[in-house]
Parts: sequence; C-alpha cells; structure tokens
Amino acid sequence: MNQFTLTETFAATPIALYTAWVDPRDHAQFTGSAATGEARPGERFTSWDGYIEGRHLTLEPGKTIVQAWRTSEFPAGSADSMVTIELQAVAEGTLLTLHHTQIPEGQADRYCQGWIDYYFAPLHDWLARG
Repeated sequence: MNQFTLTETFAATPIALYTAWVDPRDHAQFTGSAATGEARPGERFTSWDGYIEGRHLTLEPGKTIVQAWRTSEFPAGSADSMVTIELQAVAEGTLLTLHHTQIPEGQADRYCQGWIDYYFAPLHDWLARG
C-alpha cells in the first residue's frame, strides 16, 4: 500500500479548516510545532519544525487543498507524495477527506496513523478550545 484515504468530521466551517491547514500561525497553534509558508499556489511550506515540507499546488478556499508533500524520512531521491484535502459542509460542521498518494514503499501505514494522531486529534482539541 502506498496510498490511503481518511475521512473525519470536524465541528467547524470549511473555511475555518482550510485556514487552519494553510495559515502557518493557525497550523502552528493546533499542531504545537513551527510552520512556515504562504497560502498561495506554488509557494513552499514546512510544518512540524521542518519534518514536513512541500509546495501548495492547488488552493480553493473552503474547498480543496492539493500539496506536493514529503517528510525528512523519505528516501534520498524519492519524488514528493501528493496530499489532497477536500472539505464539504455537513450538518455537523465539515467532512474532511484526505487522500495521500505516491508514498514511498513501506511508509504509508506510518503516515496514515500520523495524520490521525498528529493532525486530526489535535485539530479537534484546538477547535474545541475555540
């Protein structure tokens, strides 16, 4: 497996989730780690104190985020993976669907659990604190 899809519902608007993901200040607040970058297509970003780096490919506020994405654990010379986040308003808030593809062989399970532990759980907590 070198790809997976996760879905999660958050008690927030699509634009609030979009902003939390792409604004480095909000991103750092909910993850608890430094993040950099500008929310513009083509711009580079980092998160988790530089463990994650990439480039925004497509940004549709409140709807879609597409990123070229990698960690410092990717093998030397490997291509970036692709992360696509789709945001859909639902009665409970927003349904977030994350597709992570083109992951280096043997690393998908770790990143799948990482999204849950280091993004989804702290994002729920951060949103609850308001």
